[in-house]
Amino acid sequence: MTWSEMQPLLSQACWDTLYMVGWSTLIAVVVGLPLGVLLVLTDRGGLLQNAVVNKVIGQIVNIVRSMPFLILMVALMGFTRWIVGTTIGREAAIVPLAIGAIPFFARLVETSVREVDGGLVEAVQSMGGNTWTVVRKVLVPESLPSLISATTTTIIAIIGYSAMAGTVGAGGLGDLAIRYGYQRFEAELMWIIVAILAVVIALIQFAGDSGARVLHRRSGKGGEPIRFRAFAGLLPGVATAEATPAKTR
Repeated sequence: MTWSEMQPLLSQACWDTLYMVGWSTLIAVVVGLPLGVLLVLTDRGGLLQNAVVNKVIGQIVNIVRSMPFLILMVALMGFTRWIVGTTIGREAAIVPLAIGAIPFFARLVETSVREVDGGLVEAVQSMGGNTWTVVRKVLVPESLPSLISATTTTIIAIIGYSAMAGTVGAGGLGDLAIRYGYQRFEAELMWIIVAILAVVIALIQFAGDSGARVLHRRSGKGGEPIRFRAFAGLLPGVATAEATPAKTR
């Protein structure tokens, strides 16, 4: 197979993979973020402590996470057909990709949020802040660098899932590698796809690590610490006074 024959196939496959990964990541973040925060809030000692809710959500997350993606994809075929009307193609692949990624991302969010200093939560509560205020001004902002890293890890995992989805005709680079690289013995095309995936993953990892480092520096020595911004909506005068270093005479 010549390069002129490979190029249109690779272009379409790259676009299909980007489409599937982009939408799946968006859904995973939108659903997984509140789910992960809820796991922390309803846990023992949490602001919304509720053992029943925490156990139910935790078990659902664990069950979905324990399933190999190929089995999950087959098990969800009926649900996928009900949602998008088909089980083949990139739109159909988004459903199992998102469902598989949501619990994965939720657990990463839970780990990130648990690392937040409990003293900040108590400080906001002592100033009259409710649960929503604690989540919006402390838990999410303080854990943002870790959440960026969690999102990066999730995107890379979804790329791997999307390659496996190619085995059932989902499209994308995985489908191209199987149909042409494996079934038609086009070894050159196979190695090109491997190289593309390696470069894409490396770029995503670099971007995620860079973003996390920038946010970490801004929440530390550079600029106004996140912990002071958390109180801005409650006691602006006190927050400003604490966040502004004293001038030397």
